[in-house]
Amino acid sequence: MKVGILGAGNIAKKMAETLNGMEGASAYAVASRSLEKAEEFAKLNHVEKAYGSYEEMLQDEQVELVYVATPHSHHLEHGKLCIKYGKPILMEKAFTANADQARELLDCARDRGVFITEAIWTRYMPSRKKIDHIIASGQLGEICSLTANLGYALTDKKRMTDPALAGGALLDVGIYPLNFASMVLGNDVEKMTSACVKYKTGVDAQDSIILSYPEGKTATIHTGMLAATEQYGIVYGTEGYLIAYNINNIDRIEIFTPDRKLKERIDIPPQITGYEYEVLSCKKALEEGRLECPEMPHNETLKMMEWMDTLRKDWGIRYPFE
Repeated sequence: MKVGILGAGNIAKKMAETLNGMEGASAYAVASRSLEKAEEFAKLNHVEKAYGSYEEMLQDEQVELVYVATPHSHHLEHGKLCIKYGKPILMEKAFTANADQARELLDCARDRGVFITEAIWTRYMPSRKKIDHIIASGQLGEICSLTANLGYALTDKKRMTDPALAGGALLDVGIYPLNFASMVLGNDVEKMTSACVKYKTGVDAQDSIILSYPEGKTATIHTGMLAATEQYGIVYGTEGYLIAYNINNIDRIEIFTPDRKLKERIDIPPQITGYEYEVLSCKKALEEGRLECPEMPHNETLKMMEWMDTLRKDWGIRYPFE
């Protein structure tokens, strides 16, 4: 499968590295608003073709999937551009800047019969199924609660601090612990309680979130861009708990007894970068004629965007383009 990369930033480099290590897909093309930048990217990252505009690459009939690697603020525009040319889309998270944009883009893709999915890699990784299996097996007993956190020192990144780029910790970093909560406890949230510390530009810099579920279950989430955290996802049950280490790229899972004794360690299979799983899922879905990936169906993408809209509304945060 020949993949075109729309955008030539750091995350695009990681996708090129992934594709170069795969057998079922290749880094066929890259597009930037600057031909010089695209050509430099192609040379350094072993991409076959370079284009100085997005439309030029999308007119290349050999491009079979487009990975959109631009900021959240531009996903609606670039997604609709891909749909115009009938190109299947792997859209980097967050899917869009808000839920209204997500609905518009999903409706547009559905109306034109174009495949689109969100590249939230934790939904596609083997660790997802391993955690599901542990919970379903009953090893942890009845699940009562979870905690999840992800934080980095990222205030030096313009995409994180600029409101015009849909910046802030929530959409870029907080989306991972929110997805972790959704994957474990589902989406039937009765109440959201939260607080945030704002950065000087007005975006959220550090967030604390509690999701309240039926039967008294809770998810306690911390995310931020001010400092690095230990990045654990912990699921608590009546018969023990598990820790998923490195929550946005889980490298091991440990199961503990109620008295905190290690019961089992589960290592995650070696990987290229971890992005390969979302690419393989796209390939399979396209071969089967699907318009979405079962690992991250459209209704899940929309639900995550709605959660984040609710949180930003509570914090009084709006982007300039909203």
